[in-house]
Amino acid sequence: MTMLMIWLPRADSMAQDLVSYVQPLCGTAPSTTRSATRHGSGTELNANTIPAVTVPFGMTQWTPETQRSENKCVPPYRYNDTRLTGFRASHWLSGSCTQDYGSFTIIPAGAHLELRPEKLTTTFKHQDEKSAPHYYKVQLPERNLTAELTATKRAGMLRFTATKTDSLYLLIKPNSDRGEGYVKIDKQKGLIWGYNPAHRIYQGWGESAGFSGYFVIQLPKAITKGGVFRNRAVVTADSVKNGEDVGAYISVALKAGEKLTLRTGTSFTSLEGAFKNLTAEIKDWDLDALVKRNKSIWETALGQIKVDGGSEQKKRIFYTAFYHTMQHPRCFNDIDGKYPRFAGNYVTEKLSKGNYYDDLSMWDIYRAQLPLFEILDPALINDVVRSVVLKGQQGGWLPIFPCWNSYTAAMIGDHVTAFIASAYVRGIRDYDVQEAYRLMRQNAFDIPDEATYKAGKGRRAMASYLKYGYVPLEDPVADAFHKNEQVSRTLEYAFDDHALAVVAAGLGKTADQKILTERSRNYLKVIDPSTGLARGRYANGTWITPYHPQQKESYITEGTPQQYTFYVPHDVKGLAKAMGGDQALERHLDTLFNAGEYWHGNEPGQQIPFLYNYTNSPWKTQLRVDQIMQDEYTDGPGGLSGNDDAGQVSAWYVFAAMGMYPVNPASDEYLLTSPAFRTCTISLPGQKNFVVTCHRQQKGALYIDHIVHNGRLYSKGFITHQMIRNGGTLDVYLSNTPNREWASASPNRPGSLTK
Repeated sequence: MTMLMIWLPRADSMAQDLVSYVQPLCGTAPSTTRSATRHGSGTELNANTIPAVTVPFGMTQWTPETQRSENKCVPPYRYNDTRLTGFRASHWLSGSCTQDYGSFTIIPAGAHLELRPEKLTTTFKHQDEKSAPHYYKVQLPERNLTAELTATKRAGMLRFTATKTDSLYLLIKPNSDRGEGYVKIDKQKGLIWGYNPAHRIYQGWGESAGFSGYFVIQLPKAITKGGVFRNRAVVTADSVKNGEDVGAYISVALKAGEKLTLRTGTSFTSLEGAFKNLTAEIKDWDLDALVKRNKSIWETALGQIKVDGGSEQKKRIFYTAFYHTMQHPRCFNDIDGKYPRFAGNYVTEKLSKGNYYDDLSMWDIYRAQLPLFEILDPALINDVVRSVVLKGQQGGWLPIFPCWNSYTAAMIGDHVTAFIASAYVRGIRDYDVQEAYRLMRQNAFDIPDEATYKAGKGRRAMASYLKYGYVPLEDPVADAFHKNEQVSRTLEYAFDDHALAVVAAGLGKTADQKILTERSRNYLKVIDPSTGLARGRYANGTWITPYHPQQKESYITEGTPQQYTFYVPHDVKGLAKAMGGDQALERHLDTLFNAGEYWHGNEPGQQIPFLYNYTNSPWKTQLRVDQIMQDEYTDGPGGLSGNDDAGQVSAWYVFAAMGMYPVNPASDEYLLTSPAFRTCTISLPGQKNFVVTCHRQQKGALYIDHIVHNGRLYSKGFITHQMIRNGGTLDVYLSNTPNREWASASPNRPGSLTK
């Protein structure tokens, strides 16, 4: 029996300026981490974050721009670029390989009117940049300018300071790659209006998304010199619509040291909405005061989790990751509650309460990013659930991966269901639960007609899944961006069925619960008993040959059969049984890690290091998680392990550094590991705190010796959501050598469908 030992931490003060730890340039260069360089390739090597100037979950992020287009997998800013094209009001899906939409750019063009795009770039150096969540500043010596910007939820402010007396031309361009867009200049009122129509990608690629990115730019006085242009030529009019390279220009004369300040508003409903958002969120022309207010907003947001007792670099990694988790979902409604109807055709709806959110990279963020805010901000989660329910009502089906306020059928699975279930399990239920269930059930039981399916509605390959209990290799999964990937789909649908079964049980829908629970065991139909690993299977039940478990295969999503085998978050004990028992599960985990086959940049594997908590060796979770935090995260431009995917890779770090992780988001359990910091204070609604304190026997001690919860010895390898929500203390005592008894007994392991 382990003796209760007390190791006291040394006392010092906690850092107060949390914003200073955030490194927005992290993730803007190709990844340099260990698993990314081994397993990633092409766009998978890029975290694809941008140095977003915003507030948490804002409508529009402002960013310096080094890449003009809205093309897929081209973020507006790349660290390795040496020339700046302007400053963009962006709707880039942070950390993604998707595309921007509805954006516009303000371009400092120099002392003369220049309309040729190739002549509108200017050099800059990273040492001349200052990048923070609330503020960006850069020196542009070729333009004799200093540029600064800050942003609120729906509006922004830019300031240009001349370093030399001269004229300054600014161009304003809607960034349409389709020859669309509109710009109008009102010289007397000092206003420039415009919009950039949004288009769908993935399912329905290229079709109208049913809304535009609207904007207004306001100058402090009338415009004395300005106009509009199309196709590199000035147009004699006050507005221009569609055509190649449309935009507006203004010119002002600035003395050395003189400043030009612009205010901007954005909207997804109308030009009027953009102006209302601007005037509601920015009341004056004082950029310095607005910067201060926005910094305060970020200090409060980041202060929800205060860490201390780690290195300064660890704090930079942690708070940068935390910042990245607050880029999405995106607020889509105006200040007055108006928003574009989901999958609509320029129809405007109005909320009765809360905010409407979109750009939910759901295949990624249901795992840890959204569960993080189920702890920190239940009101936000209620808004997001209400938003996806509205989408289901307005479009007829609950979306799988709602982005661009449209159906996409991107990625695989049906994880909006998993997300709603995770909120429900945690008692977050300020929405129409019965209506949410109806929509989730429709996805799980009904097969859409051909036209509906091609529009991106309903689960992909559902007919095959219901017929065979798995998706056979004969089904190519047509009308999906990700075709094939049959084994991965089967595994993920099995989990989604489990998640819905949990809600069905809570609502007393026992018949549905029974069916869904049985279906949640479908994962077993793609686990080959001869190997204990996932494997492609034909409709007649035979397994694919030849079989290469450590190679990428068409029936696996962005990974290998070996990596995807461990995606059974709801029934790890059942997976272990299929492998031959707990020791077999441990051996398979050891094989994966020892061979260097763990890939942190692909979401379905991110729960893998925590699965040792289901075996006799929870200490190996502590070892592997610590290695991943060291190998896969730094604070430099290449410091994220592949696509950050709307903050999911970052959310993994936030959870792991706190010493916990939600392996099964549809349960209320968080699996434990060694915390990265001496203290971690989580501020909860109701002014409660949950404090995790790490006591190291010696410097570098890694392994959990014992844990004390609220003064009492705690022997389980997980904690519950209710324990966190109640507030209190969790004291984790670490030693240099593993305690092979801690949490290893079956009663102390996390829950599983198989008992």
